[in-house]
Amino acid sequence: MPERYHDLRQVKGYQTHIDVDNGVVESTGTSFFDETVIRALGPKGWGVVILDSFDPDAGNMEHAIEEASALALMTQEEITLAPVEYGGLPVPPLTEDPVNVDIEEKIHLLLAVEKAAKRAEVKNTRATYMERNEEVRFLDLSGNDEHYQVTRCGFSVMAVAARGDVMQMARESHHTIRGFNLRHQSEQGDKAGCLAVALLDAVPARGGRQRVVLDPELGGVFAHEAVGHASEGDLIKEGNSVLQGRIGEKIGNATLTIVDDPTLPEFGFEPVDAEGARVHRTEIIRNGNVHAYLHSRETAAAVGYGTPGHARAMSGDIPQVRMSNTFIEEGDASFEEILAECRDGVLLIGSRGGQVDPGKGVFLFNAEYGYLIKGGECADMLRDVSLSGEILSTLHTIYLIGSERKMHQGYCGKGGQSVPVSDGAPYLLLQDAVVGGSESE
Repeated sequence: MPERYHDLRQVKGYQTHIDVDNGVVESTGTSFFDETVIRALGPKGWGVVILDSFDPDAGNMEHAIEEASALALMTQEEITLAPVEYGGLPVPPLTEDPVNVDIEEKIHLLLAVEKAAKRAEVKNTRATYMERNEEVRFLDLSGNDEHYQVTRCGFSVMAVAARGDVMQMARESHHTIRGFNLRHQSEQGDKAGCLAVALLDAVPARGGRQRVVLDPELGGVFAHEAVGHASEGDLIKEGNSVLQGRIGEKIGNATLTIVDDPTLPEFGFEPVDAEGARVHRTEIIRNGNVHAYLHSRETAAAVGYGTPGHARAMSGDIPQVRMSNTFIEEGDASFEEILAECRDGVLLIGSRGGQVDPGKGVFLFNAEYGYLIKGGECADMLRDVSLSGEILSTLHTIYLIGSERKMHQGYCGKGGQSVPVSDGAPYLLLQDAVVGGSESE
């Protein structure tokens, strides 16, 4: 029996990296790649062939499809694909193409960023730069043929400060799809160095339930980790999400809307998804109610409540349901109004990672630092502070939503693949949240 469907996704290009450690260029280099993934859907499941330096126009496409189709005959899972809309978006233009900046200048600029982080109590500094250019082509059985090129670049700088037995670390970073971004960035190194030293004098946080204000970075991490992953169609299909079966259910304040939107010109932008589907804005939560899930063609057919357009893949790998640009929409409260309404609590700033279990619906996120809020004003600086709790109950505690959203960039790992994403939020006031620290009440 012939395949029911086939597609091809070819990604070729280059990646450049620079690593600086304590003023020394530790490594630098450029690598090239050209990887093609061909999928064929047989009587039941997928057959996949991965090839290097493959030319789909050289007359060997039919043979590669036959190979994938033969592998598909050995699969047992019943798979159906939802129909898709086609049509890719234009890639935002570059303000300055990093390929036109020579490696010596990039090294010089990165060294300046790293040097700016140095001061008396900073014992270690490190900075990295990355750029990646991808030329992507997608073909499928229906004749859909998408071809685009996207360049991403970015840097990070880290400072470690120490005084006696106390050691603290701070990090600043910025990644973009809009062009070379290493010029005039010494202030980012200075910010990392100043923050690392300031944290030496911060007081350890006191744990317990209290009012909490989340800054846009940590609010974005919450949106991505706690809500975004729980909305991914493959986890819904597997029964491994706290949002399964909750379409239409009220799980938050009526002002709460959480969105994933690959069309935005942010770091997670995709002109078309990894299955050739048109990308689109999806409101995961709309006005406090669970509204839709994120889907590939396969999970949209199996689960519903959403449409394809959220499949992503690294070069040389198969598509998975993934987020892109995930955020909490703006409300109408100013930062000053949020602090005044909080009265007494804590402000949590930045993210140092954490963990989430979308199946059990629990999470733990470590903030970079924070401040006590006393009488509606910021007071003592805090370190070693975290936010934890149950996803659904925490969503219900979001009381005020700020009027200005900010996005932060990074990478999201899932199933052995890492893809560029951004997430963000306005300032958020949580009425009753669990704060963790080195001391407990």
